[in-house]
Amino acid sequence: MQCAKMLLRKIVRSSVLPFAAQHGMKKDLFPLSRTLSLSLCLKQDKSCEPSEKLDLDEWKKVMKSGLQEEVTETVSEPKELSGLAAARETLEMWRLAGKAVPENISEEQLKTFMECPSKSAKKKYLRYLHVKELHKKSEKRKMAEKRERRLEAQDQASNTDETKKSSFICLWSSTMDKAYNWRAAQSMIFGQPLVFDMSYEKEMTLREVTNTVRQIVMSESCNRRSVDPFHIHFCNFKDDSLYHREFIKQYREAWGKLLITVTDQCYTEIFPKEKLIYLTADSPKVMKTFDHDKIYIVGSMVDKSIKTGVSLARAKRLGLETAALPLEKYLLWSAGAKNLTLDQMMHILLTLKDTADWKKALEFVPKRKYCGFVNKPVQELKKTLDLINTFKLGKGREGAEKQFAKNHPKK
Repeated sequence: MQCAKMLLRKIVRSSVLPFAAQHGMKKDLFPLSRTLSLSLCLKQDKSCEPSEKLDLDEWKKVMKSGLQEEVTETVSEPKELSGLAAARETLEMWRLAGKAVPENISEEQLKTFMECPSKSAKKKYLRYLHVKELHKKSEKRKMAEKRERRLEAQDQASNTDETKKSSFICLWSSTMDKAYNWRAAQSMIFGQPLVFDMSYEKEMTLREVTNTVRQIVMSESCNRRSVDPFHIHFCNFKDDSLYHREFIKQYREAWGKLLITVTDQCYTEIFPKEKLIYLTADSPKVMKTFDHDKIYIVGSMVDKSIKTGVSLARAKRLGLETAALPLEKYLLWSAGAKNLTLDQMMHILLTLKDTADWKKALEFVPKRKYCGFVNKPVQELKKTLDLINTFKLGKGREGAEKQFAKNHPKK
């Protein structure tokens, strides 16, 4: 009988209490376990030790304290969402609403989005990122299609011809790279300097700085492939600036291997002022010929976002000579601005340096900006166009025909 009681008490301790602990220590299970243990202890002999009851009470206290900690952990309030997480939720809501939102956005872009002063500015920035992402996707698709076409062409051609061709191309490209680098190295010693003024960072937004750096990268590539390249100088260039970050994104590991001069000094501290000429479209002085003894300065900026006369005012403050390209003398401009990109300026200057021919140099101006390249003075051509318009309108037709015949006699 005594053994049966001891066995029953062990079964109660090993089954009831763990079951209650697993099910959240419900209050209705504790009285049951308590009554069972008390009933067993009361039916026992007087020889039963009282320490066993104390152990049961201590065990219950330990179980209660553990469960209270678990409950407090589960009931504890969630942490507040951070600013970045809130911004990402806002972007997700806008995406579900059908607005132009990029699919992937980095932390830097998200911080820039949070720093936008107004809701319209945030929408414009997101639209810019969305369009940029679409351009990247289209470029990847075009590259994939181009790769597929190239693979198909390789499959159609014979293996021997293709191996000979690929080996020749690899040898040719490596040889030409060495030749281009040798010319760039020679230009750093003997070449004519060409300065890029990098002091317009505060005047532009991040998007405009990115466009400016992209144009400078194309200018450097064009200069390196030239027969007689310039010695390029990046003046007023500061480390950890927007220019610096964008150049690292464009060049990556090749940034430290470029054969150019990068300095934080101003060009007036490096070169004599009498040799410097600042090229700006706002200059009243027109450039007639290319001077090989002068040092030309080009402002590293996107002209669409800069107010008129900023580069001219900077050149006047420094007491430098200015010049503008003779675009009106050789080209008949249609509606639009006369500003050129940095890579177009580089093509024009390199052509003038090699040939001294304005007609060949100005071929790099986009044809959408002008009506044509003429040998006659532009004023005479404008008069001719006015006469043609008069013919179309039918006003003073006889007088206009006489004037046209007088100005353009038949040979």
